[in-house]
Amino acid sequence: MLNIPTQSFPAPSSQQRVAPSGQSGRNKVALKPGHSLMDWIRFAKSGKDLTGLRGRLIEVTEEELQKHNTREDCWTCIRGMVYNVSPYMDYHPGGEEELMKAAGIDGTELFDQVHRWVNYESMLKECLVGRMATKPAAALKAALAPPSPTSLAPPTSLAPPPEKDSRPRYDWFQTDVSVHLVVYAKRKIPSSGCTVADLEAGALRLEVQLGKMSYLIHLRLSEEVEGSVAVHTAHSVGKIQVSIRKQAKGKWTSLGQPLDSHNTFLRQKDRAVFYRDCVLQSRTEVNYNTHLFRLRLPRGAVMNVPVGKHVYLKALVQDTEVVRPYTPVDQTLSAAPQVPAQDSDLYLMIKVYPDGALTPHLNSLHVGDRLSVSGPEGTFSVRALRDITHLYLLAAGTGLTPMARIIGLSLQEAPPGRRTGLLFFNRREEDILWRSQLDQLAAECESFQVEHVLSEPSESWSGRRGRVDRSMLTDFLERPDGARCFVCVCGPAAFTQLTMELLKQLGLSEEEVHAFQG
Repeated sequence: MLNIPTQSFPAPSSQQRVAPSGQSGRNKVALKPGHSLMDWIRFAKSGKDLTGLRGRLIEVTEEELQKHNTREDCWTCIRGMVYNVSPYMDYHPGGEEELMKAAGIDGTELFDQVHRWVNYESMLKECLVGRMATKPAAALKAALAPPSPTSLAPPTSLAPPPEKDSRPRYDWFQTDVSVHLVVYAKRKIPSSGCTVADLEAGALRLEVQLGKMSYLIHLRLSEEVEGSVAVHTAHSVGKIQVSIRKQAKGKWTSLGQPLDSHNTFLRQKDRAVFYRDCVLQSRTEVNYNTHLFRLRLPRGAVMNVPVGKHVYLKALVQDTEVVRPYTPVDQTLSAAPQVPAQDSDLYLMIKVYPDGALTPHLNSLHVGDRLSVSGPEGTFSVRALRDITHLYLLAAGTGLTPMARIIGLSLQEAPPGRRTGLLFFNRREEDILWRSQLDQLAAECESFQVEHVLSEPSESWSGRRGRVDRSMLTDFLERPDGARCFVCVCGPAAFTQLTMELLKQLGLSEEEVHAFQG
């Protein structure tokens, strides 16, 4: 038996690695009745021995791990920890075939390709077998490794730098009453912003998202400061200025001391995601099962969520950490630029599922309750909308949420002659989110068109009926000669998968289509 203190194992953390939208290669399978995430949570807490070791924790050699490679006896290793995932087979949304790919081996890379946002430490804690044995050579190499530098180092990157150094840099200046940090992004910045700043307990964490890359500044400031942060962005020249008021007048000799990952330039998918606690300000009914949640970031936090990006909400449900993605929307749908009630307000349109893993918990929150929220995530880039003549949005249910801000941006910044069309699929009329606003927008803007499709319409329904099919898309996706089209798709997994297959059949290339994955 290996005696390892509880604190030696990974605990639910305020930072998780999150899978970018659109990167998932997993196909969900139909689970047997009674095998949802909540059913797994209840089963894991039933007191059954899920490891077969009667509560012992052992040190697992590579040879031992390889022996456990069958459906009935399946061990896998994730980040140095070994789990018996056999009991989880019937509960896995991707099916047992996906889990078996990592049977008897280190499955960290496979896990990161699909499930990076999942808090496996919490979900599989009752399946923990033990720690992988450290190879002597690896242990010696780790012991001889030089200590991490503590000085302000130049930005590092996991990707080889191009011939021209395109990595951002920063500088700072001060007055007697304030300190100002300036980031030079060396590229244009989207009008919806790309900056997330968190100031807490004298530490400044500033993340600038630039395409698929993330530039991070993380410092313990030299002196005490006030608790608020102001961010000013010059979008066309790629300059971001962060201003903070000093608590006491005077000159600083330095900006501060570096903290974890300071001055790094990494691919977004390779960096840890930071969570902050937001406060529920209000909850407004959109329809019978969907609400608009208004969250306020803590003082000292500023978050620009680029169009097409989502955030993750994290909560403890029945002692298990549950994380789900949601796409922010503006507080209303309009072609005019939106001005939030407060810069730190975040609006999320969330449909409540009675048997959902997270939404019943969200629905139980009261004004003033706190909720952990990540920074922006996702692979969508507004560059895809540049120079197109036709933008088509195919959405089902709450798949409208990423489309809402895309519609606003397209109508605000569209070149003359661009057409923006939304084909919106729902079951019944009462399920159509923001129907009156969508119809009003279509009536006011000649360049915007919306069509509603119902799969369970009433007899009085005069619009389109049925589910997405090839003929419906052929009719909607007009592609005149010389047209430059782009199509966005979002909805339940089955809808997205079928729609993407149909678009491929219609001859659209990968560069002309983006699928938002929930």
